[in-house]
Amino acid sequence: MSLIVGVRFKNNGKTYYFDPGTLSLQVGDGVIVETARGQEYGTVSIANSPVDDKEIASPLKPVLRRATAEDVLRAEENEKLGKEALKVTAQKVEKHKLNMKLVSAEYAFDRSKVTVFFTAEGRVDFRELVRDIAGALHTRIELRQIYERDDIRLRGSLAPCGMPCCCITYLNEYEKVTVKMAKNQNLSLNPTKVSGMCGKLMCCLRYENEYYAETCKLMPKIGSRVNTADGSVKVEGVDLLKRQIRASLENKDGGIEIKVYKLGEFEPMRAGAAARREEEADEDTE
Repeated sequence: MSLIVGVRFKNNGKTYYFDPGTLSLQVGDGVIVETARGQEYGTVSIANSPVDDKEIASPLKPVLRRATAEDVLRAEENEKLGKEALKVTAQKVEKHKLNMKLVSAEYAFDRSKVTVFFTAEGRVDFRELVRDIAGALHTRIELRQIYERDDIRLRGSLAPCGMPCCCITYLNEYEKVTVKMAKNQNLSLNPTKVSGMCGKLMCCLRYENEYYAETCKLMPKIGSRVNTADGSVKVEGVDLLKRQIRASLENKDGGIEIKVYKLGEFEPMRAGAAARREEEADEDTE
């Protein structure tokens, strides 16, 4: 077991583990940590906690100190400088006529470098752009291409449910989301209905997928026939949440009646029986 502290940067959902050393840190504390990019200011999202060594991919980098009032002020100033840097970069992108969408610009805590995040449909040759921006800002420049989901995570957005997007609030890693998950839940496959603000399938489609996938195995297909206490009926609709079906059957007057059956009140017809039933129906039609 190793003692860790979880730290977030710029209020996004990704939490990184660091070695707290002798510091006792609480959620919400500001800290200065050592990262691959140098020293950075972050906020504690997980207080000192023991974790299994298997959950740690590499040796933990240290928490250098609890953030002071001066550190907090510097972080706020860096954020303002980043917005100014983004404006300058936008002017240079327009000048070079590059097909790229700027997302944000971040100063390193010690202001030794500015990282500009952008999205683009393909590769962008920005060598001349970097030199132009560096000349205007008088510091090192790094341009980093990111994906649509990272764009939302950095800028923030509200999901269709009205809440902040999951990737902003708590999701540490993206997990695979497929169209089959939407099909399992009988959702419309209209892209505008099942896509998040990033344009990709909504992450929340996988939250209840295990339930829907297991329930789908227990429920008959629409159009199939099942046996009930009322005899053989045809499945007209399936409600996976309530675990029930809506089925049609012929009543004594020769009309069609719609009834609801819960899971356990019906069972699939054997293939042979179903086939004979269809043959009888065809003969009656003739």
